[in-house]
Amino acid sequence: MIQFVFQRLGYGILVLLGVVVVIFFLFNILPGDPARMMLGQRADSASVAVVKKELGTDKPLYIQFASYLNDLSPLSFHTLNQSGSSFNYDPAKYGMPLYFLSSKKFMVAVKYPCLRQSYQTRRNVSELLFESFINTFILAVVAMIFALLAGIGLGVVCALYKNSFIDRLSLVFSVLGMSLPSFFAAILNAWIFAFVLVRFTHLNMAGSLFSVDDLGRGEYLDLKNLILPALTLGIRPLAIIVELTRNSLLEVMSQDYIRTAKAKGLSSRRILFKHALKNALNPVITAATGWLASLLAGAVFVEYIFDWKGIGLVIVNALDKYDFPVIMGAVLFISVILIIINILADILYGVIDPRVRLRA
Repeated sequence: MIQFVFQRLGYGILVLLGVVVVIFFLFNILPGDPARMMLGQRADSASVAVVKKELGTDKPLYIQFASYLNDLSPLSFHTLNQSGSSFNYDPAKYGMPLYFLSSKKFMVAVKYPCLRQSYQTRRNVSELLFESFINTFILAVVAMIFALLAGIGLGVVCALYKNSFIDRLSLVFSVLGMSLPSFFAAILNAWIFAFVLVRFTHLNMAGSLFSVDDLGRGEYLDLKNLILPALTLGIRPLAIIVELTRNSLLEVMSQDYIRTAKAKGLSSRRILFKHALKNALNPVITAATGWLASLLAGAVFVEYIFDWKGIGLVIVNALDKYDFPVIMGAVLFISVILIIINILADILYGVIDPRVRLRA
């Protein structure tokens, strides 16, 4: 099992390195001068040169890439600054080092990975992403819990009542749910539940986890704003989980050991919950973990339409302002989340089904 875990971690690190390389070279070959984006198009050449030097974009591309890796790495290397009085380790940029070793010319620091600073706000990208990711994480988890509970329940019912009206209705629902784009579902849900039926639902068409009090008493937790975005995000995984649970359970129920359990006189309820459902949930768990990662990464349209202040809304605003450090940091941040969730899914799958470890 330990070898299996380290193998998955190794694959994840290799994928992450590939993502870092692609992100850096992709955004550094795009047209546009970051210095002019920060100063405005009317900036003079002297000011542009100063900002380029500050950002390090005046250096060759390979030196910029080495500097980018140094920023991202938890183990970074630093030399003396131009005055020779101290090392070029900037606590405002990297944070206070967790541990460091220094000699007369070099310093090795153990620190948190640095995603650099926003061109527009001059804030650390990691702070911006962490603040927004909390909202995205809550939204994705609630949507996934809704999809799992409703999907597994409906899937079991459809399997027990195969070819019935509810089974055929679930098939239609699954096709519609999988084919409906998220942005269209968001607009449709907002129109129906927050405009047409607002007298009954009392839901808002837009809003985040915290709302501003009209009487000037600050922010307050507004959980009702979570309902429509979570419902919209959960529609597609719900449709897939229903069909996966149904088909997997029907396949398991036809196995020999289920027929043996029936011959022994075990109750249908005990056979379903103790023997059949446990083995039928393997593909559901794999799909759920993959969908959770997709929800964390793909909530851009839903967050934008409902004005949910998550990482998707940050990405849209950064794209609008050509704020490359924020976009690069967000893509890298989401990639790390996807890699971690896939590794955890593989480990969980290996615990549930030992045959996965033997094939690895």
